[in-house]
Amino acid sequence: MKDILSAVLSGEATPEDFAGLSLPKTCRAVVTRKAEVGLFEGIASQDKDPRKSMHLEEVPLPELGPGEALVAVMASSVNYNTVWSAVFEPLPTFGFLERYGRTSELAKRHDLPYHIIGSDLAGVVLRTGPGVNAWHPGDEVVAHCLSVELESSEGHNDTMLDPAQRVWGFETNFGGLAEIALVKSNQLMPKPGHLTWEEAAAPGLVNSTAYRQLVSRNGAGMKQGDNVLIWGASGGLGSHAVQLALTGGATPICVVSSEQKAEICRSMGAELVIDRNAEGYKFWADEHNQDPREWKRFGKRIRELTGGEDVDIVYEHPGRETFGASVYVARKGGTIVTCASTSGFKHEYDNRYLWMSLKRIIGSHFANYREAWEANRLVVKGRIHPTLSKVYSLEETGQAAYDVHRNLHQGKVGVLCLAPTEGLGVRDQEMRAKHLHAINRFRESTIAPRVEEETPRS
Repeated sequence: MKDILSAVLSGEATPEDFAGLSLPKTCRAVVTRKAEVGLFEGIASQDKDPRKSMHLEEVPLPELGPGEALVAVMASSVNYNTVWSAVFEPLPTFGFLERYGRTSELAKRHDLPYHIIGSDLAGVVLRTGPGVNAWHPGDEVVAHCLSVELESSEGHNDTMLDPAQRVWGFETNFGGLAEIALVKSNQLMPKPGHLTWEEAAAPGLVNSTAYRQLVSRNGAGMKQGDNVLIWGASGGLGSHAVQLALTGGATPICVVSSEQKAEICRSMGAELVIDRNAEGYKFWADEHNQDPREWKRFGKRIRELTGGEDVDIVYEHPGRETFGASVYVARKGGTIVTCASTSGFKHEYDNRYLWMSLKRIIGSHFANYREAWEANRLVVKGRIHPTLSKVYSLEETGQAAYDVHRNLHQGKVGVLCLAPTEGLGVRDQEMRAKHLHAINRFRESTIAPRVEEETPRS
């Protein structure tokens, strides 16, 4: 592993140098164990502790197959699916691995008694399998997390509709929280040259998800002038949605849960912010009944901020806690686009406000390769910046996931894998200098102590 790290850090190693490196038989990786899927039985979701179920272990390198690449992972990050994997909900991910393993002889590699998790990476290609022509050893890359077989006609219009599509590192093995990861070559995209390894690893999943959900014709199809209500606007998904709205000529209305988070949104350039805790919104009167009066009060507040206009698009990801309000406040003919549901998967809303006002609910899940590429292209161009707030070592990944689970984080939480320290990997110093303030502003705005907060997560 030392030779690999030396080649990466030198910045001068050639493709031939990387191709000539001997690969180790094992590497370190963060895993969950099949034998521990009952670890949290009888424990409330919010009390499950990822630090107890995530283990750093030495594991064998997987076999490299056709159309695949082995990547030296310099940095990764923690997403909410990492938390789901670690707390074994809504289902243990080993069921995904078992089903995948039954699909082919090669796929059996994924069905193991341990699961290497993680759905982001920034690193360097080490080896490519047969049929890979676009990528070569030594290429500096980031990876999106759509793993797809493309043997069905259904996936050729939109790969997210392929019946065999899976989320890498969640529904497949050999994810990004490791020193070496296995990906399909069509997951790879160019690493932005002006970013460090940890910065480059941060946007992947959330930026691509936000792009499809908000910008793509497969999502809300945002246009210039739209008012976009963004829940959890300082978080991983929300902070990228805010930037996409601003970049695309829309007006974000940011919903957050503290003044510190409001300042984070303002630091990104947003002007319209609602602190739902300070203004006391309680959309549920009790465990079983929502309070429409609070929906109306919320809608009135939005119109005060927008000069009397309702929102064209609601960017939904908290789920149960907020969905009734989201349907209500969207304008007539407006769109509620939803993913994730971090506060609960069972949504309730008053259908009269949907059907009689001709509103649409669109389900959105990650992104296809084209959408992920376009989202990454905006990062490469310096139009979208990583919203990285804190970086952990690979040994501390359990704590990083704990912070995300307990909503103690802002933006994205990074993890150093092979990179020995933060700040490495910048190749384009001129562009970095041009965008340095924007790159740093998010981290600078999160220096104040974090306070644990109630759902919806933001």
